Amino acid sequence: MLTIKDVYEKFDEIGCCSFATLDGAGGIENRIAHFFAYDEEGLYLRTMDVKPFYAQLMAGGKVAVCGEKTEAPCAWDEDNMPHFQPGYMMRVTGEVRLLASDEVVEKAASNPMFNVAVYDIKKYPETVVFVLERAHGELYDYDFNMVYRDHKILRERFAWGGDTFVAPGLTIDPDRCIACGACAQACTHKAIVSGENGGAYRIWGERCDECGNCYHVCPAGAVVSKGI
Repeated sequence: MLTIKDVYEKFDEIGCCSFATLDGAGGIENRIAHFFAYDEEGLYLRTMDVKPFYAQLMAGGKVAVCGEKTEAPCAWDEDNMPHFQPGYMMRVTGEVRLLASDEVVEKAASNPMFNVAVYDIKKYPETVVFVLERAHGELYDYDFNMVYRDHKILRERFAWGGDTFVAPGLTIDPDRCIACGACAQACTHKAIVSGENGGAYRIWGERCDECGNCYHVCPAGAVVSKGI
């Protein structure tokens, strides 16, 4: 499973990402920001306590972050069909905690990544630091044209701080599967394989896009939906 360090480095490669919070009135607000540090407790972000972002983090205690990195922008052909270059998307959702200023100074003493926060607090006294300390998310690595591998996606989910995640991919109920192979034929992601000795088919969750093609064609209703 991806470590906090792995997650930070993926977000760091992306750079600025979308940070979404509840606005307290039933709506959602987002803004572009970034994580500036990590340690065994989680990922760190900073803002100012005079901003709505701060108020929303304090009131809701949660944030959702996402971003994407691609080799090149999406191109459109003459039929207006998109052609995506290889890349990946990262997302993480979880609970945040406000750090006291002395905690930030203490962390900076052993981790130079926190020096920027100490600097900002001195220059902009209303600067505050939050840690995303309980979270779950996903790395969604895509290569839809199969430039570098023989399947389209590879997804990995992760969690820390006591949080949990739902495994990626749809599933097949082995008791209902009649092993007809219709699901595998309909899958464009090469995510479905036959069982041993003609047994029930199964889905590789890390390759499954949850597109529903297998669910749509299964004559036995053996594919388990996550949404219906």
